[in-house]
Amino acid sequence: QVQLGESGGGLVQAGESLRLSCAASGRTLVMYTMGWFRQAPGKEREFVAAIRWGTYTTNYADSVKGRFTISRDNAKNTVYLQMNSLKPEDTAVYYCAASRVVPTGAHDIDYWGKGTLVTVSS
Repeated sequence: QVQLGESGGGLVQAGESLRLSCAASGRTLVMYTMGWFRQAPGKEREFVAAIRWGTYTTNYADSVKGRFTISRDNAKNTVYLQMNSLKPEDTAVYYCAASRVVPTGAHDIDYWGKGTLVTVSS
């Protein structure tokens, strides 16, 4: 079993930055693709970014390309999401996720964190 724990959320103003972290415990996440999803009030959970094991290939939602950067440290079993130039529409609960395949949606995820709230004020 894998436990994922997010940290780093908070309240910021538009244009500012935040860095989210996700620490995994229970077993190594080598061979897993790690990702971030988010869910705004009244909306479905949506893909934000993912990073593959080994190749470190990354994928981003169009809405965050050029502003967010996902990275991982396999030795620390940790994945990060650097969020720059934040916008009010980025306000959501951000979830860390692990999957054995490259995720195309929430249905591909094997493990979820409990989420961390990011609020961006205008």
